[in-house]
Amino acid sequence: MRVVSISVNGLAQAIDRGFFDWLADQDADVVCVQDHRMRVYEFDDPRYVPEGYEAYFIDGEETEYGGVGIYTRHFPKAIIYGFANEIADREGRFIQADFDKVSVACVLAPCALGREEELIGENDLTVLDHKDDFMEGFGLHMQKTLRKRRQFIFCANLQTAHHVTDTSPRYHKLDVSGFLPHERAWLDRLFDEMGCIDAFREINKEGDQFTWWPEWAEGWRKHAGWRTDYQLTTPGIRKTIDDAWIDEETRFSDHAPIIVDYDIEIGF
Repeated sequence: MRVVSISVNGLAQAIDRGFFDWLADQDADVVCVQDHRMRVYEFDDPRYVPEGYEAYFIDGEETEYGGVGIYTRHFPKAIIYGFANEIADREGRFIQADFDKVSVACVLAPCALGREEELIGENDLTVLDHKDDFMEGFGLHMQKTLRKRRQFIFCANLQTAHHVTDTSPRYHKLDVSGFLPHERAWLDRLFDEMGCIDAFREINKEGDQFTWWPEWAEGWRKHAGWRTDYQLTTPGIRKTIDDAWIDEETRFSDHAPIIVDYDIEIGF
């Protein structure tokens, strides 16, 4: 089973830049798309669905929240919209497809980079607080999920890099969201305490492996990036991870696709 995860900064513009042409060569079973910035009803138009795939998408109350979705070549047993977190579900940040032997979810965390102290909402909530609240809620969901006997893959743009090897050195001393100590500590708990698996790092231990290059960063072609995109799995999947890579040469947005091959039969 091949799973592709990509944050597109708007699906329509990604398609115009050749996303579906690229996808036709990938032989992917499941494609998770974050930050599509569309309305669900628009996917009734076949131009937004690649040939041979079914589309399952969720949007937010405001398109600026991004929304997430799943393209799949295999009919799922069930589709789950949201993870019982009121704010995140209203913003369209989680969707899950249950197949016979595995579930695949698509997740998009809020981005606070450069807007950390900006106030939002009616309760003087900052953008960083909003992101932290999401991460806390998603962490609780992951705790419950990791106790289940069923196996899961979460394709997630978490808007956060984990280790210094996951960011360019130019960002190590910046006091910005995406690499703050408490954000990295959240990932420590996810991997070290909960036992979640970072599928890419099971295969590739090298530094300078990035999935995102901020548009404002100079020299992004020279590895001035972050690895903020993940395929997170339950421990039972660890031994099925055959290969994992980042297609750094592909550009449909300021994120690169992350692709993982699993020794799992997805069908019935």
